Order: sequence, then structure tokens, then C-alpha cells
Amino acid sequence: MCWTTQEKLDAIEEPSLILLGYGLCGTGIVDLEAGHHTLVIPRTHDCIAILLGSHQEYMKATNENPGTYYLSKGWLEGEFDPLREYESYVEKYGVKSADLVIDTMYQHYNQLCLVAHSEEDLASQRERALVVAAFCKERWGMEYCERSGSDALIAKLMDAPRHLDLLGDEFVVVPPGEKVTMEH
Repeated sequence: MCWTTQEKLDAIEEPSLILLGYGLCGTGIVDLEAGHHTLVIPRTHDCIAILLGSHQEYMKATNENPGTYYLSKGWLEGEFDPLREYESYVEKYGVKSADLVIDTMYQHYNQLCLVAHSEEDLASQRERALVVAAFCKERWGMEYCERSGSDALIAKLMDAPRHLDLLGDEFVVVPPGEKVTMEH
């Protein structure tokens, strides 16, 4: 059975402090209802800020090169890196339509960046990242880079139950009975 985040929250009977390890993620958590729980969510637009260790690091990286598309272990092991997407579109819609869709999605990026928490993680993902990078270089001229991230934001999130009143503006705390909004 495929459960949505809301269904999973609703299935937890005892009022709880729920730590969500992702950000706004394309508005994917907007309207998520806390129910009788308290939700703690990193105040970030997407998972890359979490992987980089803070929203500030994400903004710094974005300001350095706003045309960066990030790869992570999750993307590379899933179905959503640009090469796998393209191959999937070719299979479903044919080359002409796949070309149109994939170019529309990625043509404005100029850099492809593998981000991971450690040199070991970078090394374990590098082989696939380089295959994707070659595709992106050939198709859109993207340059490849790697960036070490940080688990600082995750560590703060995991420490939230002990210091809920000290979280500051790096996290959104959604009390019972409320829901996540765009304003968060």
C-alpha cells in the first residue's frame, strides 16, 4: 500500500513530536495537517539545503552559481537524474517528444553538482554522477563539480525534542490543529 505523508501522520494515534526531514519540496507538504501532533520541519525550499547543512549554505551556493542542478545519492539511486528521466521519456513518448521535454526542463542549467556529506559518499556516487554529467555536458554544456555537504541541519533536527524552544528560524514548528502553509 502506498501511503501519503498525511495518511502516515493520521495513523499515529498518540500525540507526538514529528520530525520531517525535508523542506517545502515543490509545495509537496503545503496543507499537511498536524492533527494532534507537533511537526518540526527544516525551513528550506528543498532537500539540497538540508544536504548542504543549512538554508544559508544553499543560498550561498545559489548565489555563486544560480544555474546549478544538484545530484544526490537519492536522485542517483532513484529514477530522477536527467539521464534516467530522458531514457524513460524516450521509452514512453519517443525521441522527438523526449527531446522537447528534457530540453525544456534542463536547458537553463549550466552546472551539475554532486553533493554528499562526506568524501566517502562522494566517491560511492561518483561513477553514476560522471555518466549523468557526460550526458548533460554533451546535451546542454553543463560543467560538473562536487561539493561536500553537512549533516548540521539534520543533527539540529534530531536534537529538536530536547530543545524545541531554542530552534530559532531554521525550523518551522507546526502546532497541533494547524497545517503547513506557504508562509512557513
